[in-house]
Amino acid sequence: MLNWKRCTQALAVVVLGASLSVTSVQAAPGGAKQVAAQKKKVQAVKRPVVRKKLVAAKVVAQVPALAKSKRGLARPQSVVVTKVPSVIRLSEHVRPTFGEKMGLGEGSSPVNLSSRVAFVVDQNTQEVLISKNDTAVLPIASITKLMTGLLVADAKLSMDEEITITMDDVDTIKGSGSRLAVGTRLSRGEAMHLALMSSENRAAHALGRTYPGGLAHFVGLMNQKAKELGMNDSRFIEPTGLSSSNQSSARDLAALVNAAYQRPLIRNLSTSPSYSMDVGRRTLQYRNSNRLIDNPDWDIGLQKTGYIAEAGRCLVMQVSVAGRQLIMVFLDAAGKAARLGDAERVRRWVETTFASPAQNHFRNG
Repeated sequence: MLNWKRCTQALAVVVLGASLSVTSVQAAPGGAKQVAAQKKKVQAVKRPVVRKKLVAAKVVAQVPALAKSKRGLARPQSVVVTKVPSVIRLSEHVRPTFGEKMGLGEGSSPVNLSSRVAFVVDQNTQEVLISKNDTAVLPIASITKLMTGLLVADAKLSMDEEITITMDDVDTIKGSGSRLAVGTRLSRGEAMHLALMSSENRAAHALGRTYPGGLAHFVGLMNQKAKELGMNDSRFIEPTGLSSSNQSSARDLAALVNAAYQRPLIRNLSTSPSYSMDVGRRTLQYRNSNRLIDNPDWDIGLQKTGYIAEAGRCLVMQVSVAGRQLIMVFLDAAGKAARLGDAERVRRWVETTFASPAQNHFRNG
């Protein structure tokens, strides 16, 4: 066993010796200068360390930190830094959209629109009512899912057939999440509903992956269908729209909306206000990604929203306004409210400009 008394005595001797050595350095000629010089060296070593800590604090303020537990396993740790004035709050548009990079300006439009691209056409007469940068080729985000739904609907596949979400359906492009966990089983019809109504990415990917012939064949058919519809400025590389390489123009998308509108299944599912789905012991509640669906002022026959950073906020719709069947396309809006605001402005402009005298009398009376 250790002799604690002797250990304590030895420790006292060491501490006393250290104190004497410091005293002797200070008492010796030039000792104070040596101590001061030593302090400067220590401070010079510490300064860069302090700067590194400050930089690290700035990074930690923007992303979750990983800390190590006592067992050495990484675990998430929430860190809040409030006293670093140079921390930048990231917004939706830190990276410029393709439209910004292309320098798309106001264009020609009778309505002041925030969307960089807009196209409004009469579905029956093909009369173009609004055209703003309508031939610019841009990423279209989840508007892609209309093409996905069109192919599945035209293939007349069983909507009751069960499909399973796998790791292949997990987003590796943007790293987005999903409430459809790997292993979730749902019918093809449910996957169509979630993809078209609430823009569920894993559901859309699973529709393409389980298509007869596989995903690569499905993507080939997407591009083939685009050519059949005269969408010569469009190309697709995957079925969700997460890739910015899925690109099209507003005029092309109007053709896609017109074709999709001919399929009752797509009309019904895309305009469904909400949907509940049982997954094991849980019930998942989904809402339509377009809040205009719940607005009684709107008569919407088909709709699809979309967003990725490169595309901005996008919206396409088939609507009835002032007795006319219209297709509206808005691309690269600055926010959710902006694209809906553009739609509202266009609707009011059409009602004012094209309504019959009887309709105007009824509205004003």
